[in-house]
Amino acid sequence: MLMRRLIRVFIFIAIAWSAYWFIAGYGLRNAITSWFDAQQARGWQAEFSGVETAGYPTHHTTRLNNPALADPVNGTAWSADWIEFQSPAIWPGRQTLSFADTPQRLSYFDQTATIEAKALQAELELQPGVALVLEKMALTAGPWLISEENEALAGGGTLSVIMEQTTAPEAYAVTAQIDGFTPGEDLRALMQSATSLPQRFETLQLDMLTTFDKPWDRSALEDSRPQPVTIDLNLAEVKWGELRLFAAGELDIDSQGIPTGEIAIKAENWRDMIAMANAAGALPDQAVDPVTRALNFLAGLGGNPNALDLQLNFRDGFVALGPLPLGPAPRLILR
Repeated sequence: MLMRRLIRVFIFIAIAWSAYWFIAGYGLRNAITSWFDAQQARGWQAEFSGVETAGYPTHHTTRLNNPALADPVNGTAWSADWIEFQSPAIWPGRQTLSFADTPQRLSYFDQTATIEAKALQAELELQPGVALVLEKMALTAGPWLISEENEALAGGGTLSVIMEQTTAPEAYAVTAQIDGFTPGEDLRALMQSATSLPQRFETLQLDMLTTFDKPWDRSALEDSRPQPVTIDLNLAEVKWGELRLFAAGELDIDSQGIPTGEIAIKAENWRDMIAMANAAGALPDQAVDPVTRALNFLAGLGGNPNALDLQLNFRDGFVALGPLPLGPAPRLILR
């Protein structure tokens, strides 16, 4: 008798869960396809050749075959063989977006780049509740390559960019790391890279804590973006052959987006960096000699002419590199 009751209870739970799974799966599928319909109503090209739902009974997996998006106003377009949305059946607020390993195409007017990446995924984790507060957002990939007309623009090994909420709801830890970043020939030429530099960067990473004026939640889309109020840069590091660059510091940001604070910078083989900045157009020709003389004097004070220990000073809406004024400080406003 007891066994029969247990079987009935099990059957009832299985039927109820199956009904929930199919209803929730239909809702997720409809939300995704409706978003494409909404973009079409805005005048975009937004289409896909088919949609599939799987994952029963533990997950919802929705795959779109041959998705394509194009904004005629900005002249941008993207397409892939497929994309896949996956979430636990119990909570759709933890979404993983997976991309096909086959090439994706990203166009900007008459230029088209091809993106190839293994295990490229975007993750989104939201807290249960009406506000849908962001807990974590991440982009990860294995070996990747961006090319145009069969010429490599940039590539690398693993890629990881993570933004994760801390114990303070308004504060988010942001980390980024690219292993084996490889600039293409065009980028190397733009930076006037010496042929002696290795093909790959040894280190390219970022670690900082950003506090906003409110948590990231659904109001960021419906109302206004959270704005940064403090940035604690634990470390930004670039190592490329003999070139070394380290940065750390703190900034306070007012309601107008104007930063105040200091960022300490250490640069090794800084003369090559000046040449790169000049080649990239960030430093005018007429400023190269004065800047070189000033930095050479400052490097001499530190005892190592090939290394610089300087500070970016943000004050009253302006920024200076040590004693050298650089101009108005950038406004840090998210729109």
